[in-house]
Amino acid sequence: MGITALIMAGGKGTRMALPREKPLLRIGGKPMIEHILRALQKAEKIDEIVVAITDHTPNTAEFIKVFPVTVLKTPGKGYVHDIQYAVKKLNLDTVLTISADLPLIRSEMIDRITEEYNRYNKPALAVAVPLETKRKLGLGADHIVKVDENLLVPSGINVIDGTRICERELDEEILIIDSEELAVNVNTPRDLEIAQRLFKGNSRRHRC
Repeated sequence: MGITALIMAGGKGTRMALPREKPLLRIGGKPMIEHILRALQKAEKIDEIVVAITDHTPNTAEFIKVFPVTVLKTPGKGYVHDIQYAVKKLNLDTVLTISADLPLIRSEMIDRITEEYNRYNKPALAVAVPLETKRKLGLGADHIVKVDENLLVPSGINVIDGTRICERELDEEILIIDSEELAVNVNTPRDLEIAQRLFKGNSRRHRC
C-alpha cells in the first residue's frame, strides 16, 4: 500500500525568537526539514512526499524546490485545519503526517510506524512517546494524554485514511514508541540545543 507523507512546515515558530524560519533551523549543519525529507525518501512505504507551507514560511518553500516533492500552500489557519485542507485538495488516500520540527526521525522508524498502521486496521494511528522519556532529556510537553496508566506526549506523527478526513471522529489506535529521536520536537531554543547534542551522539555511533 502506497503512502503519501505530508510534512507540515507552515508554522510561525514564534517561541524560537529567531529570524530564521523554524523548518530551516540547522541541526548538524543542515536544515531540520532536510533531515526529515531524507528520512522519508529512504522509507520503503512512502511513495510521495508533500510539503505544506504557508505565508509564514516562504524561504522554506524556496529551499525545498530542489527536492522531488510536491509543495502545497495551505491557508495557515491551524495545524489540523491545514492537514484537512491538504488531504482534500490533493485527494490523498493513506497519509502519514509529520511535523517539520522532528529532525532526528529515521527511515527505520517511519517504516515501523507504517507497518503498525497496516497491522491495526484502523482509520487513524497516532504516535506517542512516554512523558518520562521527554523529562529525562530535559524536554517540556505542551500536551499530555493518559492512556491506561501511561502518561504520553503526541510525537507529531500520525497516519490517517485520507478518504475519511471529513469525519468528525475517527477510530484511532495509539502507538507508543519509547524513542529519544521521536521525543525531540524543536519548539524552543532549549529543544534545539538538545537536538544538536543528540544528533552529534547519533552521528558518532553510526560513523564506522
